[in-house]
Amino acid sequence: MRRGGEIRKPRRGEPGLLAQLRRPPGGRDARIMLLTQALDRAGTGVWAASSVLYFTFVVGLDAGQLGLLLGAAGVAGIAGSPLAGHLADRFQVRTLLIGCHLIRLGALCALLAVTDFRVLLLLFAVTHLGDRGAKTLEMLFATRVAGERRATYQALSRSSANAGYALGAGLAAIGLAVGTRGAYHVLILADALSFLVAAALVWRTREPAGHGSVTAARPEDADPDPAAAETGPGGAGGPGPWRDRGYLRFVLLDIPMHLDDSILGVGLPLWLVAHTAAPHALIPAFLVINTVLVVVLQLRVSARVQGPRGAADAVALYGLMTLACCVFLAAAPGGGVLAASAALLAAAVLATAAELMRSVSSWELAVSLAPRRARASYLGVAGMAQSVQKSAGPLLLTGAVMVAGPAGWLALGAGVAGLSLVQRRASLRRLERLGTPPPPAAAAAARRQDTA
Repeated sequence: MRRGGEIRKPRRGEPGLLAQLRRPPGGRDARIMLLTQALDRAGTGVWAASSVLYFTFVVGLDAGQLGLLLGAAGVAGIAGSPLAGHLADRFQVRTLLIGCHLIRLGALCALLAVTDFRVLLLLFAVTHLGDRGAKTLEMLFATRVAGERRATYQALSRSSANAGYALGAGLAAIGLAVGTRGAYHVLILADALSFLVAAALVWRTREPAGHGSVTAARPEDADPDPAAAETGPGGAGGPGPWRDRGYLRFVLLDIPMHLDDSILGVGLPLWLVAHTAAPHALIPAFLVINTVLVVVLQLRVSARVQGPRGAADAVALYGLMTLACCVFLAAAPGGGVLAASAALLAAAVLATAAELMRSVSSWELAVSLAPRRARASYLGVAGMAQSVQKSAGPLLLTGAVMVAGPAGWLALGAGVAGLSLVQRRASLRRLERLGTPPPPAAAAAARRQDTA
């Protein structure tokens, strides 16, 4: 491996994923951050698998209170991303990320001693605010540390995070099998411990280049941004993302490009239970399929997507995969046990394929479409897309799509596919205005033609 942080070739007989996890883009700091994310997501897996049951059976919340709790957390999460991006333009990313982990640690530990619903509402909202802020700061850290190899870093990040999440869910299963108040408290403390360890690991990293206030960039650092002509004085060359109409359009269209998350986590299980003859025992298989495929394939998929223009093409593939997934879901109620099970498993595979496309398109475009001098605040706004989807996606599926039956799934798939084409076209236009160079493969081919 060269000192610049490029990925070395795996030695013969050494697994490619493990080899690149040892030598990720960004070197030592990237390796520490990948370990941090894996441990953090392991704690998240513990909490995600046990939180609803904890609030129901230990705290004693009813369904209405639980829904309000989750809704408030979702709204707080929406605010977390832009707030973190705004602060990252003024303070060190490393310091802010440590702060997010400590805020989550304090709020989660306080849950052990609180039963008043109003206080629970506040603490749970603060936890999710810190959670979304931490994810945005991790993305910004990776952008600065990994540089042009950020797509490879993102693939490694998703593989390690999914492995950690699966480990956490497995540990939670042990506590849930015990089912006592003490067991639930141990699970909460395990998640809190992951935040403490994450903060300690982040403290060992060095602040990536580009920290501090960048709103008053030096002239030589300014991006030549022809897209500013599209947006006027508040465009990409203006004071921030909130007045950049082109970037806001990208963020708005990116919201439905995250619907695979709700389809897999909400749509598939509820559709199986209420509308098909498939056995309920099939539901855990959806998570297993998703986790295994992401861990195994994420790096390979990312390696095939070259640069921001390749990411724009991946958006169209996302729409195609989502449409195919919805077709299988629409067909599932029409068959018996075997046919329904096969259709639902195929839908889970296609939803995971869509997730793989989204993971290499959404993040790369969020970075590439933003001006370098104000990237932190732009990425904070881009992070809202996932947060909004997490709040609105389940409501869309349960309140409209599944109510309409198979036709609802077909309409959803067609809508996402159509919007993905709009997103691709708009992204390519903005990239042209920004003067984004072609991907390395295309540039190499062009050089070969010039010398032929």
